Amino acid sequence: MALPRSVYRNASLLSRRTCIRPCQHNNSRTLFSWLRTSDKDLKAKVKEPILTEDNLFHPFSKSPFPAIRARGEAIQTLAPCPVCTAHHAQHDIHVSSQPKAVKHECPDCGWPTHCTEEHWQEDLEHKKYCSRLREVNEDEHDLRSGRRIREFELPGPQDSEAAISFANWDLFWYTRGFPSMDTERSRRHASKLLTYPITIGSVLHQHSGLTRGNQRLTPEGSRSVAALRTTLHVPIGTPETEEASADKPQMRIFILGARAESSLPPHVWEQLCMLFPSALFHLYFIGPQVSLPKPPNSGSAHRPENTAPSSPASSTTSEATSESQTAESTEATQPEPQKAVYVPNVYEPPTPAPIARLKRTRESLELYGVPSYTVPYTPQLTITGMQANYADVHAQFQETFDPYTDCFFLFSPGFGFPSPTSVSEVTGEPLLQIASPTEWGAVVPSLLATKCPIFVTGFSPTDVERDIKSLSEAPEVAGEFDWVITPGPNAFGSEKWEVADFDPRVMVKTNWGVWGIRGKRRDIRESRSWF
Repeated sequence: MALPRSVYRNASLLSRRTCIRPCQHNNSRTLFSWLRTSDKDLKAKVKEPILTEDNLFHPFSKSPFPAIRARGEAIQTLAPCPVCTAHHAQHDIHVSSQPKAVKHECPDCGWPTHCTEEHWQEDLEHKKYCSRLREVNEDEHDLRSGRRIREFELPGPQDSEAAISFANWDLFWYTRGFPSMDTERSRRHASKLLTYPITIGSVLHQHSGLTRGNQRLTPEGSRSVAALRTTLHVPIGTPETEEASADKPQMRIFILGARAESSLPPHVWEQLCMLFPSALFHLYFIGPQVSLPKPPNSGSAHRPENTAPSSPASSTTSEATSESQTAESTEATQPEPQKAVYVPNVYEPPTPAPIARLKRTRESLELYGVPSYTVPYTPQLTITGMQANYADVHAQFQETFDPYTDCFFLFSPGFGFPSPTSVSEVTGEPLLQIASPTEWGAVVPSLLATKCPIFVTGFSPTDVERDIKSLSEAPEVAGEFDWVITPGPNAFGSEKWEVADFDPRVMVKTNWGVWGIRGKRRDIRESRSWF
């Protein structure tokens, strides 16, 4: 069907106005033009990356970043040469010679892997994991390259009418509105950052991929999870909005043995709240390696919004003011103790560095009796950290646990590893950590007694199997629990390989698997006799 002539006439006029008319720049100055930022200033503020995408591979000893060079030096002092180790195992064990430390850097992956180039050429097994080491090498340089990391730009609140998929990372990122993850490196960066909060959310959410249909959720587990979901969600047909949380109790999540997860910025943990818009959360990080905030007087020069209020002495008299200012200036001029560029990860992860002190951070030492802090980050999220063993603070929560509002998460607790401090009095061998009184021996039975679900992750199939086997050998644990989630892979584990400094051949993925248990519930039935 032919269009009216007026349509063609209007289109021709529009083309003349848009295409033929030359572009005219407005050189006039408006009243508020002085507020604008010039293009030169904008370009000056945007820093150029130190490394480009095609220049991320560097041997550790030649890296432009001191932390990576220091890590290479640490590996050279800790890791043994795999070829020397194999030769040493084949010969007499009483030979005094020991495997040599790695000094030669592989030209393909950049890691110190062998003692000499001859042993590097002789080792045929190295090719099996060389590509993974190169991948980690480039990832570490990319994180420090200075580029704008869009993978860490997290989305805001979720639309109440849009459902979230917990099938895998790709569908989750898409349904949550994350930036497009176009490369495998972007996936690794984002999954490592989000694995802790999203693992918790994927287990507790009503749209979780762990269901009775795929046999990951047991009948006992469905009852435990259903109780938690009554607190996390609203009744069917009611919109999931923040207003619906007005009359709800707070959901308490106890993260025991916390290490790296306690050092995540609070806005990363806020992503958990956005999965449950109508729920209130209180996260408890408890463990001897929990990160505590920096002292109140640190970083006041460049972070005024995060500092504590000024000293009361500054408002008394002019003399007191001058004295306090002099004291503060003296403390500020004193050199800080030199920090280690890199702390090796030897069998036990090091304690993370102190976290930034937020504006509303308050000390909780008097409340819990251990070094601790509390941050009411948002009306929906409160974070508490305690640098102590859980056994030292369990008595303060013992009478308050409720299976409808409380649960426990243990990220790679190492139940099946031998204890470095406890030894069996019968055999003289080290106890497993789940039976050790200094690790988890007194903790797990007390958790089972609460009847609240306990969710555990592992960094590899072997780690998950080792922890599960230890349950059957631990006193007061074996036979005292019901399965909530059967052991299996975690769809929201980190996709980035973590390499051990004491042996680059040892590589794991954070939160690879997940499983859950709960204290055994014994129903009492009344027996009626005919006589």
